[in-house]
Amino acid sequence: MESIREVVSLYSVEIILGLALAIIILLLINIIFGIRVSKIKKRYELLVRGMDKTNIEDILIRHGEEIDDIKEEIAAFEEALRKMDNKLAFAVQKVGFVRYNAFGEMGSELSFSIAFLDDFLNGFVLTSIYGRENSICYAKPIKNGKSIYPLSAEEIQSIDRAIKGDLFTNL
Repeated sequence: MESIREVVSLYSVEIILGLALAIIILLLINIIFGIRVSKIKKRYELLVRGMDKTNIEDILIRHGEEIDDIKEEIAAFEEALRKMDNKLAFAVQKVGFVRYNAFGEMGSELSFSIAFLDDFLNGFVLTSIYGRENSICYAKPIKNGKSIYPLSAEEIQSIDRAIKGDLFTNL
């Protein structure tokens, strides 16, 4: 400890000058960094202020809120679309049509059978039989592509066309 005191007392002027020089250098570095920070701060304020004195931070916040609103609207549209898809599954989506001559020796092909089915193959087949003296029209319910009532060949054919998506094949 004594040797340190001797060194300090011998070189006290040099130590004080060295510390003063270090303080001056640190003060200059502090001033330089202060100037740089103020320049960066001015540039940041110009950027944030924008061209027409609007604050870019406010603009970004507003756009973020608008994006959140749009996300909510999209979610609502997706929910509405899901509900609509569920409802459309029960709407008529498949139609099959067969035109034929019910009485081979007379008239043209004025009789027909047309099947109307939903996505689950439920619906009905409508048949009209045309004759010279009278015409008959009747419908039979269809569940899962089949009927509890006997079907004619033309009714079966119209159901098959509806299932396959061939509305007017072989007309």
